[in-house]
Amino acid sequence: QVQLVESGGGLVQAGGSLRLSCAASGVMFSLYATAWFRQAPGKEREFVAGVNRDGRSTTYTDSVKGRFTISRDNAKTTLFLQMNSLKPEDTAVYYCAAAISLRLQVDEKAYNYWGQGTQVTVSS
Repeated sequence: QVQLVESGGGLVQAGGSLRLSCAASGVMFSLYATAWFRQAPGKEREFVAGVNRDGRSTTYTDSVKGRFTISRDNAKTTLFLQMNSLKPEDTAVYYCAAAISLRLQVDEKAYNYWGQGTQVTVSS
């Protein structure tokens, strides 16, 4: 049974940092492209950042470029999102996702497995 479990969310002031983790189990993690998505209240879920299977290729939505860094540790089957210079508009539930894919995917329809989400709240 595939499980993705996020952690690391919380309440932080604007300008602060958080590091999200997503622990994977029941899956050959190194075969999956992985990503972070987020959903703010009243909005659709959106792509935040993605990384390919070997961790060498990444992509980000424009609003987080230069502030967020996605990475993965295949040996520990864990995905990370380092978030710096946080803004109130980053407030959302953050989800990790995994896709059986050779390439990075930005479309959520490509993702086979999802975590339960972790809340990130940035106060002004």
